[in-house]
Amino acid sequence: TSRKVGMPFYHKLGDFPAKRHVAFRKEGGGIHFEHLMGNLGFTGLQSLLYTLRRPTTVKSIEPGWVESREAAPAGDLRMRHLRTHRLPSPGGSPVRDRVPLLWNDDVAMSLARPTAADPFLYRNARADEVIYVTRGSGILESQFGNLKDREGDYLVIPRGIIHRVVPDAGDQIQFVMESRGNIRTPKRYRNHHGQLLEHSPFCERDLRPPEELVVHDEVGDFEIVTKVEQNFHRVILDHHPFDTVGWDGYYFPWAFSIHDFEPIVGRVHQPPPVHQTFEGDGFVVCSFVPRLYDFHPEAVPAPYNHSNVMTDEVLYYCNDEFMSRAGIETGSITHHPDGLPHGPQPGRTEASIGQEKTDELAVMVDTFKPLTVSRYALDCEDLDYPGSWLGEDPK
Repeated sequence: TSRKVGMPFYHKLGDFPAKRHVAFRKEGGGIHFEHLMGNLGFTGLQSLLYTLRRPTTVKSIEPGWVESREAAPAGDLRMRHLRTHRLPSPGGSPVRDRVPLLWNDDVAMSLARPTAADPFLYRNARADEVIYVTRGSGILESQFGNLKDREGDYLVIPRGIIHRVVPDAGDQIQFVMESRGNIRTPKRYRNHHGQLLEHSPFCERDLRPPEELVVHDEVGDFEIVTKVEQNFHRVILDHHPFDTVGWDGYYFPWAFSIHDFEPIVGRVHQPPPVHQTFEGDGFVVCSFVPRLYDFHPEAVPAPYNHSNVMTDEVLYYCNDEFMSRAGIETGSITHHPDGLPHGPQPGRTEASIGQEKTDELAVMVDTFKPLTVSRYALDCEDLDYPGSWLGEDPK
């Protein structure tokens, strides 16, 4: 259990008593209500919230809708290139209009293009969510306060937290990952207390917790769309759930910018684990960022060919440059499934020799179980991609 504690750093906002589990009285009489929120039972990360009203005053729960995860025809084994930003947007909801792309039992990946905040609040009851903000900015509202986000941010939202994505005006694109296990930083970058060590490519200074606590003292019918697996339920609470007057602890949403990831480089090519940013149960997330290339005089910066033994590799490209890949664009996803070797396309290895740096930007998701490809992904698939390794290398 200790291996899966997540990202432990302490934060607090608002007012709360000096001791836990003592009466925290209101000025006009009565007490605030204490609400412990955390994961892994009572052994994981936890926060204590103090609210104006009980979090349990549910008026009704009714079915909402079911997420449509329609799979592509089974039996197709090939390397794929998906131009996801070319997909037509089915609507502007940050939650309801996500387009499923790839999934297995451990992680699901989808694309959202929000145009406005949802009229409802939202929580995922069974999965941590990581939203990578490809384009745009906004505010993540939650029980823990407001957190501003900007282009290049990973928004990490632990399960069970009621929140709402409020996009700013302008084009918005978000790459969403839902994790059955809790999202955490790589174990090798943490000491036994959970603190990030000196060799970690980022540290606690780079992480941004909620910064403004807005207390909603409102009664009425407030809808909280709650996702359980692929089923969405409408939970009606008799007051606004963002009535937290203060909290402290280790369990809350937070942001980390890919631009604050400090790349690890060496004399010769470094393997993909040096880019790792997060891990879940059964998958890892890596950040490929602008960096200096290898500095051995005979170094080959482009990656060597490799077989994805027991792994599916997904790369989500956040610009149109990548050292080993030609023909990609912002929003491209390449999926290299277990069972097929892959590597640089013709000419990319030779072209990398002697190069000093790269300006690539990409999010990689490596899964340890095979991924299912969505039917919707077929609408943006580059069918020439599997043959793009054919042809002669330059002399």
